[in-house]
Amino acid sequence: MTAIAVHGGAGDIPPAELTPEREAAYQAGLERALRAGQAVLEGGGASLDAVVAAVQALEDDPLFNAGRGAVIAANGICELDAALMDGRDLRAGAVTGVRHVRNPIGLARLVMERSPHVMLAGPGAEEFALEQGLAPVPNSYFVTERRQHELAVALAARPVSHRESMMGTVGAVALDAHGNLAAATSTGGTTGKRWGRVGDSPVIGAGTYAANDCCAVSATGHGEYFIRATVAHEIASLMRYAGMDARAAADRVVHEQLRTLGGDGGVIVVGRDGTIAMPFNSRGMLRGSIDALGRMQTAIL
Repeated sequence: MTAIAVHGGAGDIPPAELTPEREAAYQAGLERALRAGQAVLEGGGASLDAVVAAVQALEDDPLFNAGRGAVIAANGICELDAALMDGRDLRAGAVTGVRHVRNPIGLARLVMERSPHVMLAGPGAEEFALEQGLAPVPNSYFVTERRQHELAVALAARPVSHRESMMGTVGAVALDAHGNLAAATSTGGTTGKRWGRVGDSPVIGAGTYAANDCCAVSATGHGEYFIRATVAHEIASLMRYAGMDARAAADRVVHEQLRTLGGDGGVIVVGRDGTIAMPFNSRGMLRGSIDALGRMQTAIL
């Protein structure tokens, strides 16, 4: 039995702004990521390899706020965060504030596998990437015309018609045929953020978590609230200690605990039994899954 789910961001998505062409492009991107991860699982591969493959596909797609196409900080620079966790032994790796790493999720994996640390930040993470043989890219590689426009609007604090209102972050969770769970998350953060800001994505237990005894979780939304609520670990705890299934636990945290704080966004969760949950309390969330029966679905609103 295998299962995989991905997300491509949650937030305010006015239906009038979601043209048929944009909707089709988003769904195609989600499907490519799902198929990249599913190909690993179908070949008997590990859930960790599957979530990395899925997230890298989203990082390379300029439609999403991760890797190329990431949003831009107030200083005009893209600063990227990523994390992953292996449910087999609770190993984890994360990077934050990187500016020249094409696929931050790949660097996060190297932190986990080739260093004694869990998280590396900024210049230290960049130096580690060079030591590991990753070729740097100029920061301009991540910048797109759409994100430049979004930054200008954000800095001017003025509404515009047809603005891109999708919040960012991409992620994947998976269960492999051996019963192992894994989660991965990658993001450019929020448009116009103060440089040096760290959201929930690279914080283990907030935006990313996986443990074989319960579930794998990847989150997207207003990161500060997800950190305060330790959303990913809270879902795991409700499953582990209160006996909730993936759907009940995820709904409790997203629709009750997170909303009480004033946070919006959503999560994707896969339980150890293959159950997939994808709740959100925002207007929409880019999401997709392939369940244990091989059924694929993608959705936005």
